[in-house]
Amino acid sequence: MSDSGGGGRLRSAAVEAGGLGLLAGSALRGLFERPWEVRAWIREAEQIGVRSLGVAAITTVFTGMVLALQTAYSLPSLGVKYYLGTVVSKSVVRELGPVLVALIVGGRIGAGMTAELGTMKVTEQIDALRSMGADPVKKLVVPKLVATLTMLPALTVLGDVLGILGGLAISTGTLDVASGLYLNDVLGALTLEDLASGVGKSFFFAFFVTTIACYNGLQAKGGADGVGRATTHTVVLSSIMVLVSDFFLTKLFYSLF
Repeated sequence: MSDSGGGGRLRSAAVEAGGLGLLAGSALRGLFERPWEVRAWIREAEQIGVRSLGVAAITTVFTGMVLALQTAYSLPSLGVKYYLGTVVSKSVVRELGPVLVALIVGGRIGAGMTAELGTMKVTEQIDALRSMGADPVKKLVVPKLVATLTMLPALTVLGDVLGILGGLAISTGTLDVASGLYLNDVLGALTLEDLASGVGKSFFFAFFVTTIACYNGLQAKGGADGVGRATTHTVVLSSIMVLVSDFFLTKLFYSLF
């Protein structure tokens, strides 16, 4: 029984991986095929990016603040507080910014995508599109992919800036570090390679989150309960994918730069 159960889970995982790969290939092809649904791209960008500004800002600002506090209080004898700009900026830009934005914002937009497509699937709107000769991937998935690939890196850059400013607020307001010292340390520590590494990760995260969310939405079945299960699966799987891929992307970018 346990072997058959394990084999069934393995087959299910293989089928899901294959389906994700096929959907990713179809979405990438649709990305370069005309006509382009520019209005749909803009509408999805507003839905995905603009409405996620608040949660991205809160997440990264307080991350920078906590990072500055923990660094200064953990190693006071080493005078680390005079190098807070380096610690906060490197940590936020290379790692915490892209990962936290992908987890928090990606969870929000991924759940929304799955719920939207899953509802269309269980109410047979996807089948109606196919019956009219329209490609659901081109009409529904590609605009979401374009918007996420555009807005998630933009939110990451904004989050990096806010995280550094959060560290500045704590450094000057609580730790008695001059703002000029902090900002000079940030400017001296950050490099284009740091920014390229963090933003580069966000493109991969955006692709993974969108593909997983849309696949689960298109595979949803069983009414409202099935849509709920698909949404939960999206949040869990996309979060795991972001964390696992972050390790390999970190190794890749360190080897490149």
